[in-house]
Amino acid sequence: MKRVMRSALGMMVAASALVPAIASAQGTTPAHSFAVQGNGFLKDGKPYQVISAEMHYTRIPRAYWRDRLRKAKAMGLNTITTYSFWNAHEPRPGTYDFTGQNDIAAFIRDAQAEGLDVILRPGPYVCAEWELGGYPSWLLKDRSLLLRSTDPKYTAAVDRWLARLGQEVKPLLLRNGGPIVAIQLENEYGAFGSDKAYLEGLKASYQRAGLADGVLFTSNQAGDLAKGSLPEVPSVVNFGSGGAQNAVAKLEAFRPDGLRMVGEYWAGWFDKWGEDHHETDGQKEAEELGFMLKRGYSVSLYMFHGGTTFGWMNGADSHTGTDYHPDTTSYDYNAPLDEAGNPRYKYGLLASVIAEVTGKPAAPTPTATKAVSFPVSPVRRSASLWRNLPQPVRADLPMTFEELDQNYGYVLYRVALPAGKGGALVLKNMHSYAQVYVNQKLIGTIDRRLGQERVDITPQDKPATIDILVENTGRVNYSHAIRTEQTGLTGAVTLDGRVLRDWRMYRLPMDDVAKLPMTAEPCSGPCFYEVEMTVDRPGDTYLDMRGAHKGQLWLGEHNLGRFWWIGPVHTLYTPAPWMQAGVNKIRFFDLTGDDKVRVATVTAPIWGNITNKREAQ
Repeated sequence: MKRVMRSALGMMVAASALVPAIASAQGTTPAHSFAVQGNGFLKDGKPYQVISAEMHYTRIPRAYWRDRLRKAKAMGLNTITTYSFWNAHEPRPGTYDFTGQNDIAAFIRDAQAEGLDVILRPGPYVCAEWELGGYPSWLLKDRSLLLRSTDPKYTAAVDRWLARLGQEVKPLLLRNGGPIVAIQLENEYGAFGSDKAYLEGLKASYQRAGLADGVLFTSNQAGDLAKGSLPEVPSVVNFGSGGAQNAVAKLEAFRPDGLRMVGEYWAGWFDKWGEDHHETDGQKEAEELGFMLKRGYSVSLYMFHGGTTFGWMNGADSHTGTDYHPDTTSYDYNAPLDEAGNPRYKYGLLASVIAEVTGKPAAPTPTATKAVSFPVSPVRRSASLWRNLPQPVRADLPMTFEELDQNYGYVLYRVALPAGKGGALVLKNMHSYAQVYVNQKLIGTIDRRLGQERVDITPQDKPATIDILVENTGRVNYSHAIRTEQTGLTGAVTLDGRVLRDWRMYRLPMDDVAKLPMTAEPCSGPCFYEVEMTVDRPGDTYLDMRGAHKGQLWLGEHNLGRFWWIGPVHTLYTPAPWMQAGVNKIRFFDLTGDDKVRVATVTAPIWGNITNKREAQ
């Protein structure tokens, strides 16, 4: 295996060395080259150490891309790493979006303009605490399709997606004058499986898409290196603070003559609803970064700036398939730059280490931008969900979100309750949060996080109606559970052991709440509310959601994300570029609204309980 690797790496180096010679013979400007040689990289024929960190274009307001990239360069980074998010770009089969916030090519060009190289991680599986690990949910409409497999239905969809992504990013490969120096093959596949045919097939898909002409590599956690790697492809290792010595030893044992690189060094951790907020040890992270860099390793920090998982796009953690831990909208990650893009104390510590290793003086730590507060009115108008239902879809048994051609949001499931009938209402494998009503009166809640699946219904004197309002709280992005992450009522619903039939289903994607006919009439229960935020001069702020319960919020046309009274985060980051001077309309949906709901602004995030421990991954 070592002989094969040396041969492959030697061919890469030789091929890259030919590029300047060919360009010179043709009388053109020599192209840059980037290759693996032995334990490290060569850039333009000279030894090169990658000092990188992760940022995601979808999690940062586009107006702030350059600011965040400039701060990355100032910390001493020479490279930025990013995933591409399939579900953001192909919301429906064959319908693509690379505009605005989704303009990945523009983000990469911005990185190049700031003097940064780029490592691209196309997936198609990306994990990233992102909805379904980046997969578009419509793949799950066909329950026989197997994600992350050699299933022809799956690989055909992947081929089409990668070919389309290639149209955007191929011009930005290093050989074409762009900044993309390397591309990751899949993402921590060893934590999922060990099918080499799957990895080889995906590599062929990359080749057809034009994404495998330069440096290609796999990344895995230390215990999964053998399962998730290919012999002819360089392999890098992923781990978090406290694990450096053990992880690099395992990589060196696995590939004694191979590339020395850390693909993800977790410089923080993510938060989940109902659990603690994570704050990790920046001093320890700086010490370990120094250890790795001085050992000659190339390193990419995960994350440099986490940002915000706006809208519905948060994922959920699951290791066994039965546990369920949905992630918060905030993706602050306790990273060197906080959610609003301001440096926290660990930024300076990491910058000092990088300066020591590279011999380049550290730039001054960027000045933080102060958040501001704005007055927010009481609720001006509201609208009851019950009075704003669309036309239903009828079926004998409940249909999933995917079968209803709906990606995110809510679905209301309605079924008749005959007089005198009652007992245990069981929603087997309901995904992921439901409120159950009889005649529009709330009688119980079923929360997948808590392993719940039933409520008891008291027999009614007269025929009644059962309504089950189901929220997609975020599809699992980790483990084999991704293959069964259909959302909504995913199986038969029983009452007192008998299957309920003849359903009406109301699709509630909530993709244009501005069109709702709101009135000044008070509203309680599942309601939409409108307040007004008066802005003298736009500035970053945080919406304090402690005056509401659970739901979703929009600033103008921008879906800022979820709020939930259980925490650990009680604010929504609200960026200045998404507001205007004057009156800004804020609309939010609250599952259990009442006459006391309110929204305010504050100048800092509000966290609940804090932990310094990162869960085992």
